[in-house]
Parts: sequence; structure tokens; C-alpha cells
Amino acid sequence: MNRKKKLIVKDDGDVNFNSYIPFLDQIKKDIFQSQMKAMASVSQELTLLYWRIGKALSEKMDQEGWGAKVVETLARDLSNEFPGMAGFSLRNLRYMRKFAGAYSDSNVATAVAKLPWGHNVVLLEKLQSNDQRLWYAQQTLENGWSRSSLILWIESDLYNRQGKAITNFKQTLPAPHSDLAEQILKDPYNFDFLTIDSQARERDIEQGLMAHIQRFLIELGQGFSFVGQQYHVTVGDQDFYIDLLFYHLKLRCFIVVELKNSEFIPEYAGKLNFYLSAVDDLLRVPTDQPTIGLLLCKSKNNYVAEYALRDIKKPIGISSYTTKLVASLPKELRGKLPSIEEIEAELEKQK
Repeated sequence: MNRKKKLIVKDDGDVNFNSYIPFLDQIKKDIFQSQMKAMASVSQELTLLYWRIGKALSEKMDQEGWGAKVVETLARDLSNEFPGMAGFSLRNLRYMRKFAGAYSDSNVATAVAKLPWGHNVVLLEKLQSNDQRLWYAQQTLENGWSRSSLILWIESDLYNRQGKAITNFKQTLPAPHSDLAEQILKDPYNFDFLTIDSQARERDIEQGLMAHIQRFLIELGQGFSFVGQQYHVTVGDQDFYIDLLFYHLKLRCFIVVELKNSEFIPEYAGKLNFYLSAVDDLLRVPTDQPTIGLLLCKSKNNYVAEYALRDIKKPIGISSYTTKLVASLPKELRGKLPSIEEIEAELEKQK
């Protein structure tokens, strides 16, 4: 049974609870934020300690000509001396050396130390370029990515996809709004969570994205809020249906997404331009920024896309997308084959 906690006031004076409860909430919030800052500070200091150990160990090995055996000895001695600390394993000492080698500048090390050690291990394991490591570190700090999210974005090659769409934002949006809008678009978009055959229609892809809406929103990026599918608008007594409509919380604007299961052709930009005008007139309020269009095609010729957008006055981006493609199957068999995970599980069971 849930029981409300009684608030005990020992002072004899009267208490105005209308003002006291918000005051108590503010104090609790301050305590919680201080706890979080303290934990972040401890995490950063621990990572910088690892950097100093890795740097000192590498320098001493170079000066004394010590071999790799000394790392095993040091790991054992530190673990015996500090049994309550789990960070002095042989594996972790090797990461410390790699961490110090990757970030020889103490200022850079201090910057990446704002990330938890586990995140930094992921950056060291999965990336060879320091430019990419620092880029993903900055994105993690800005977006609050968990370690699993960081792995997902690295494996989907976000570094080489972010901000790569063909757009006319520089000509149609004011700065810095144009730069921010540029960075929220990718090329290509990774829809590998969809498994479709070569004969899939645009509506099949659309339905697949809706069936995996959470993963779709993750791939679109932070700030996208889903408004509707096949969103109905009426213009001149005629009905039109927008494939997918979103609102971007950071850009403060609607985003119209049109899906095409074919290579980009200029006519697609004209239709999307029409939808942008309709949304601006029918849905946009004075505090909203201009509506942005995103055209997702199976493939595109960049030169054709740039020409198509050259004289369009509405902000439009054109990107391609990837999916997992399977051989075309009879309709009655689609969806009835086991997944890769199910096959692997069955093989494990037989072993």
C-alpha cells in the first residue's frame, strides 16, 4: 500500500505550505545536481589519472627499455595495493597507454576526459583517426549518448554521413539556421533495420519505417518529433497526402519527408516544393521557422540534384538511403523465412 510521507515541521511558527513545498523541491533539485556534478568530477579525475599512468608507463618503458612483461607486473602490484579499485587490470593498463598515446596534448586529454572511461575505450577500440575520435566525443557530450548509442553511431559511419545531403539551405535559410539545418541531415540514411525485396513499393518502405518508428527516429537524429504518416492537406478543394511529417524541436520547424524507391529525378523536387508551401500556409505559426523538405531516394546523381534545387526558393535536402535487400519472394512467403538471429540461435542449440 502506498503511503504519502508526512512532512514534519519542528518549528512552532506557522508554515505556508504553498511556498514551502516549491522551496523544498528547489533544495532537493540543488542537492541532486550537486551529486551529479560530483560524480562527473570523479569520473573525469579518474580518466585523467589513467592518462597520467599511461603516459608515465610509456615514457618509463622507452627510457629503461622495459618490455611488455613490466605491464603485467605493474597490473599485479597495483591490484594488490588497491584491492578495492577495479581499474588496474592488465587489459586496462594497456588501454591507459593507448589513451595517453592517442592524446599526447594534456588539453585534449582533459577535453575527452569529460566522457566516462568506458566511452573512451570504445573510441580507442573502434576508431583509428584522432579527428574522428574527437568528433564523436564532441557529439556524445552534446547529445548525451550512452555507450551503446555511441557504438551504434560509429558502426553506422555517422562521421562520414552527417551534413552530407545535397541542399539549398545556404540560399533559402538565414544563418546560422542554415548551418544548423545542414547538420541535421545525413547522406545516406541507414535503414538497414528494414529487410525488403527489390520489388518493394514506396508504401512498403513507408510502412516498414512506421513499424520500426523508434529506430527510424534514432537514425533521423535528436530533435525529430513524429507528427503523422500520409498527413492529409487540402489545397484548392483537392486532397493531398504527405508521406511523413515531423516537427524539429531544435530548429522549431516542420519537416516534410517524401520517400522514393527509385533514383532522384527533378520532378520529385517540384512536388516536395508544393508540399512545403502547403504546410507553411496551413500549419506553420508565426513563431515557427520555414518548413524544410527532405527527399529520400534510393539513389541520386549529385549534379542532377544540385541543378534541380538551384532556383527553388524553399529549403530542400536530397539524400539517399540504404536497406537490407533480399531476393524477391512470392507474396505468400514474405515474412515467413527465419531471421538471421533465429538461424544462429538454432545452430547454437544443435551444437
